[in-house]
Order: sequence, then C-alpha cells, then structure tokens
Amino acid sequence: MHARIQTALTQLEATHNIRILYACESGSRAWGFPSPDSDYDVRFLYAHPSAWYLTLDEGPDTLNFPVDEELDLAGWELRKALKLLRGSNAALFEWLQSPVVYREAAGFRAALEPLLPACWNPRAGLHHYLGQLRRGVEEDLAGEQVRLKRLFYALRSALAAHWIQRHPDQIPPMEFALLRELLPSTLDGVVEELLAHKATADEKTTVPRPPALVAFLQQEYAVGQAARATLPIPRHPEPTPALNTVFRAWLQPQP
Repeated sequence: MHARIQTALTQLEATHNIRILYACESGSRAWGFPSPDSDYDVRFLYAHPSAWYLTLDEGPDTLNFPVDEELDLAGWELRKALKLLRGSNAALFEWLQSPVVYREAAGFRAALEPLLPACWNPRAGLHHYLGQLRRGVEEDLAGEQVRLKRLFYALRSALAAHWIQRHPDQIPPMEFALLRELLPSTLDGVVEELLAHKATADEKTTVPRPPALVAFLQQEYAVGQAARATLPIPRHPEPTPALNTVFRAWLQPQP
C-alpha cells in the first residue's frame, strides 16, 4: 500500500501540475487503533505554480477522489490550507502531527510549527470534537449493540475535548495513546479489552454496549457543552502576516 500511495501521489503531481508539499495518514492508522481491514486515509497539501494564483477568478482548491476499499485520498491547496489553519481547523492540526508521513517537502512542517500556537483557538477545537462526540452519544451508541469503530471514534473525541478543557493553550495530540492518559483508571480494563478486540476485528464489528464507558462519554459531552462558552482563549499576535510569508515561500520549490 505504501508503494501504491507513493505512485498515486506522483501521478497526481503530473496530472494536475501541482507540487505535493505534505501527505500523511489521517485516520485510525494514525490515531493508533486500526482494524485489519481499515482503509488508508491519505490527506495531502499541495501548491500550484505561482502563475495559477495570478488570475481574476480563484480556481478549485480541493482534490477529491472516489474512495475504494483500501484508499481514501483527498487534498487541499496551500492557500486554502493556510486559511483553514488561521481559522483553527482541528483536522489540519491533526494532519500536521501525524505519525505516518508519506511525503514532505523538506522543511515544510518546520516552517508551520512556530505558527501553530497563534492559530490555535481552543473554543473552535472544543466545538469540533464535541460535534464528533455528539454523533456517538446521540446516534452511534444508542443501541444494545454498537459498532466498535464508532465507539473508539467517540472515545477519542471525548478525550480530545477533555484535553482542551484542561490545557486550552495546548493543541491536543492526535494519537490515542497520548489522549488515553486522561482516561479514568476505572475504565482502563474495559478500553484495553476493546482495543485488543478491535486489532483483530473488521470495520463492521459490533459489541455489546459498554455501560460504564458510554456513561463516561455522555458525561464528557455534557461537561464540554457547558464549558464551551467560557473556555479562555489565549491571546496571540495576529498570524496572517507570518502565514502570508509561508504562502509566498512555498509557491516555488525551496532552494
């Protein structure tokens, strides 16, 4: 699959006349709880030649492709990505800390890392993760049998939301193993057993609804909802000038 991903990225560059600056794994394989049949969720950031940007009308800023059983491939154009970063897009913060990087222009993440704290808005991040958790609490985990995959999606979102409330000036880690440190010790055994099950189960596997874990998720959702309006927002310098500098620098290949 890694060879297939590299081939796909190279073909994209040739077909669309773009330069891929960064490509990473964004799903359960990066989070740390894949199933044997989990697909590969590859997300990438790319730039056009500088002349593409010198037109009256802006062109398409996203590349999406049909998803097959193994590969889910999608990308954002550089200007779009930097605007989303300025708006504290939680998914982009995750991509930039992914432990699985398929391709990176030398120095690209290093150029962005100093700007991340100034772009981070904990209220926007909390809103994002509570939105994901809401689906779990209100829909996915309502029955007697629940999908194991959705259970972990909800749990990871709950822990990320908890992280933000505890450390509003820190971006929550992407990897579940780091977020899991916030889990109450009384739930360790349940989660460890479910993790072991997921490592050998397929994506559609269901398990009996774990009452204590679901109660924890419901509680975290309620607490997060209450905290969202009062969460302090750290003060940082306006990031736009620095983001503009990054944007201009990466339109052309680095020396």
